[in-house]
Amino acid sequence: MRSRLAARSARLVLAAAAVTALAATTTACDPDDLADAGSSAAPSAVASADNGGNDNSSAGSSSTGGSKAGGSKAGGSTGKTDSGDGGKSGYGQSCGTNDLDFTVTSESQAGGYYLVTAKAKSGITCYLDINTPSVSFGSGADGVASPVGQGGENPIKLTGSAVAYTGINPKTTDNDGGKEFENVIIAIAEDDPNPAELKLPEAADVDKPIVTNWATNRAEAIPVIV
Repeated sequence: MRSRLAARSARLVLAAAAVTALAATTTACDPDDLADAGSSAAPSAVASADNGGNDNSSAGSSSTGGSKAGGSKAGGSTGKTDSGDGGKSGYGQSCGTNDLDFTVTSESQAGGYYLVTAKAKSGITCYLDINTPSVSFGSGADGVASPVGQGGENPIKLTGSAVAYTGINPKTTDNDGGKEFENVIIAIAEDDPNPAELKLPEAADVDKPIVTNWATNRAEAIPVIV
C-alpha cells in the first residue's frame, strides 16, 4: 500500500515538474517569438509603405506632368484672332460699302451737284465690280437716283490712296417742287446689307435725282442729262 502511494506521489511530482517546465518554456519563448515575428514583419510593412509611397509619388508626378502638358497644348492650340478687317484677306475681293470711306463735297459745275469720293479703308484692297452705285434720298421710291451712264470703268481697284468718284445731282427739274434732305444714302449695290448714310454739306432739294457711274477721273463724274 505504501509503495503504491509512493509511486503515485512520484508521478504527481513528475507531472507538476513537466507542467512547470512547459510553462517556463512558453513564457520564455513568447517574447522572443513576438520579437522575432515583429522584426520579420516590420521590414515587410516598411517596404510595402515605401513602395506605396513611391507609387503614389510617381503617380502624383505623372499627374502633375500630364496637367502641365495639357496646359501647354491648350495654350498652343489657341488660334490667332481675326484681323481688324473682319477676317477678310483684303486682296482680290469685291468692295462692299463697309470696306470704303466716303467724303461728300458740293460742286458748282453743271448747275451744282455733289461729288462723292470713295477710298478703301486702311489695309483693304478691293474692286468696284458694279459700275453704278445705289443712291437714294430717304426711303421713298421718288428719292432714288437714276443712273445716267456717264463715266465708268470696270472694275476699279481701290487700295492705298486710289479713289473713285461718282456725281449726284439731287434735282433735275426746273419747278419749285421737291423734298428737302440733309443726308444721302449710298451703297455699292442695291442688296448691300451695309449702306452708308452721308451728311450733305448743306440741305438739298430733291426731285428726280440722278447719279453717274464710278470713275477714276473726277471730270467724268459731273452728272449731266444728255
